[in-house]
Amino acid sequence: MTLAEFRREPLLFGPSPIHPMPRLSEALGGKVEIWAKREDCNSGIAFGGNKVRKLEYLAADAIDTGCDTLVSIGGIQSNHTRAVTGVACHLGLKAVTVQEGWVDYNDLAYDKVGNIQLTRIMGGDIRIDPAGFDIGMRDSWKRALDSVVAAGGKPYPIPAGASDHPLGGLGFANWAVEVESQEAEREIFFDHVVVCTVTGSTHAGMIAGFSLSDRPGRRVLGIDASGTLAQTRDQVWRIASHTAEKVGLDRPLRDDELTLVDGYVGPAYGLPDAQTVAAIQLAARTEGMLTDPVYEGKSMAGLIGMIRSGEIPAGSRVLYAHLGGQPALSAYAGYPGLGSPERELSH
Repeated sequence: MTLAEFRREPLLFGPSPIHPMPRLSEALGGKVEIWAKREDCNSGIAFGGNKVRKLEYLAADAIDTGCDTLVSIGGIQSNHTRAVTGVACHLGLKAVTVQEGWVDYNDLAYDKVGNIQLTRIMGGDIRIDPAGFDIGMRDSWKRALDSVVAAGGKPYPIPAGASDHPLGGLGFANWAVEVESQEAEREIFFDHVVVCTVTGSTHAGMIAGFSLSDRPGRRVLGIDASGTLAQTRDQVWRIASHTAEKVGLDRPLRDDELTLVDGYVGPAYGLPDAQTVAAIQLAARTEGMLTDPVYEGKSMAGLIGMIRSGEIPAGSRVLYAHLGGQPALSAYAGYPGLGSPERELSH
């Protein structure tokens, strides 16, 4: 079966835009050409983001199998559960989301603003659970699924990040094909693609999608923001291999097609450090592009660090995958550099 043969529910405006970032490039020495592909601008549903792209395939399957309730899981400030609830509203389905305590952060507004605020506005059925971060399967999610069945509904299970699911890698396999079409239109080639990696299917889908053409000279650099490097690597490899096989790749994936970069996760998943905040500020102050402290601030820090160190060499053309996440920014207003002017002046 080819990628184009999988049914997807149209949830995006179309191909997400790409554009150059000349001021950021110049701020980093002007020897690497940086572009961005903007999943944060990909849809009108609940501020869009990479999860909406993945949900095109999962939502189609939910509808086709007669399910009436999307059931998923994430942290308190989960972009994914916000997107699941938004997609459910858009399609006339119900949504139940488990929101666990994945981030050890106790700001008084953390569980009231940002993504969880948007999920509540959309009428989401939120189940708060104190469990900590883990990218694996969760008992709290299984209990939520059972509760829908007990109430007479038919749940559609969507794991964290829409990742560890048979269709979880298809959205970003299609993203890779989309990138190649945009490259052809502009007669350019991105030799480095930088993406944040946590639950894995965004990165894995890219690997699978690019493997179909297997153009030499391209590296997909996953910047780990999970803090569970070995577990994340295994999950990315498993999802990428499964997705590549599913879309008809006639060879095994090579080891060199998976690159996971450590060193930018900060103190833990969901917690920024000084280099995260500096990266958020640099992207904002050179390009007016906002990134968040959980995902995109960390992948932006990786992009900046790898250019400055020469790991991304002079002469490269880099595509930064902006996956969304900005709705969480208000939940981090207490962090130096991310909040009020008074807070900034005191540091």
